Amino acid sequence: QVQLVESGGGLVQPGGSLRLSCAASGSIFSINIMGWYRRAPGKQRELVAAISRGSSPNYADSVKGRFTISRDNAKNTVYLQMNSLKPEDTAVYYCNADIIYSSTRSVNRYWGQGTQVTVSS
Repeated sequence: QVQLVESGGGLVQPGGSLRLSCAASGSIFSINIMGWYRRAPGKQRELVAAISRGSSPNYADSVKGRFTISRDNAKNTVYLQMNSLKPEDTAVYYCNADIIYSSTRSVNRYWGQGTQVTVSS
């Protein structure tokens, strides 16, 4: 029943901005850490940013100062504001969340379906 739905990807020129959203729904008791990963063509998946329930963030060095991760616990949603985008940021972006299921109180890692971000002139 639990799922993550991503939105906000698209085509943008170098130096432009995009805002990604990922909303969790289902039988959720609570959500611990949430984050964003990306996979560029021919490269391995890498962590972009992560954020705790108390909104303490961590960033990859390649995006620090350009990207901002945030979350709205009331909406079970995590965001990624991406500014000063570069062609090297082109990738499929995936959100993830450690979700505690309501009935069992067990923790499971869930992944979104991915959203394409393309930075090109």
